[in-house]
Amino acid sequence: GYAFIRPQLLFAAIGIAAMYAASRVDYHIYHKLAWPMLGVSVVLLVLVLFMPEYNGCKRWIVLPGLGTLQPSEIAKFSVILVFSHIISLNHQKMKKFSVGVVPFAVILGGLAVLMLLEPHLSGTLLIFGIGAILMFVGGTGLRWFGMAAGGGVAAVAAALIFLPDLVPYAADRLNSWLDPFADPLGDGHQTIQSLYAIGSGGATGLGLGNSRQKYLYVPEPQNDFIFSIVCEELGFVGACLVILLFMLLLLRGISIALKAPDKFGALLTVGFTVQVVLQAVLNIAVVTNTIPNTGISLPFFSSGGTSLMMLLGEMGIVLSVSRQAVQEKY
Repeated sequence: GYAFIRPQLLFAAIGIAAMYAASRVDYHIYHKLAWPMLGVSVVLLVLVLFMPEYNGCKRWIVLPGLGTLQPSEIAKFSVILVFSHIISLNHQKMKKFSVGVVPFAVILGGLAVLMLLEPHLSGTLLIFGIGAILMFVGGTGLRWFGMAAGGGVAAVAAALIFLPDLVPYAADRLNSWLDPFADPLGDGHQTIQSLYAIGSGGATGLGLGNSRQKYLYVPEPQNDFIFSIVCEELGFVGACLVILLFMLLLLRGISIALKAPDKFGALLTVGFTVQVVLQAVLNIAVVTNTIPNTGISLPFFSSGGTSLMMLLGEMGIVLSVSRQAVQEKY
């Protein structure tokens, strides 16, 4: 019963310490760290391709004696830093294609290729979503988003041609989404058991810790499908409270961004807040079979040391922006 909570508590303690430290540091230091962090992310995303497979994917770097490291989590952080850095320095030129589109497309394209090789479709979609929102908030011309949509279609077509392994991978996910009961013991198993868990929770749930579906029925109940267990144990009421928490975080993030001392602080806050909320929306959509299964975790809930520590560190940066906004006000 404590197999997951013990290491998670350790990661939470480290993450809270990182959050406190980040909240006391002037967030402008991340101007200097943006490009180095992106470089580290690229190196790690290349390195992970040489790691052993787990569930048909190469997403984790094994650290002997320490556990595993998920480079995609660091890549999300790096994208937010670099995009915020570029936009804050060039916000008056963001309408131009050479400034408001090209550098971001190059960064996202390079990271997308590396993540699709894992393959990590959900992480790729999330990074594209974060990047697009930061570009929109930063002032990129709206007409360029239409071109980006066309470029995205072309990129998908290119990926299908040059990465043929993605075709059966994506096709299986799509078919199991459209009719999970067509293969209840295969690709549809996870979705079906998730829906059983959600339905059996009723209004108030079975009680904390009383889930039945987590015992060898729902695969990865501590990770990607933890929200279905939340629904089973806490019911409709508890699930709504969890969603409300993410909504409150979004509203608070928007409030801090609007009061931020400068463009860089506002963009960092938007990026980190959007990352959490968008990832939560995608996770909840997956476990309720609203969208195809993409293998994405629920922020702050799912088991995973890298994710938890990075998320808490990012919240520390948001707190730093908030603290400096208050100091300037008074």
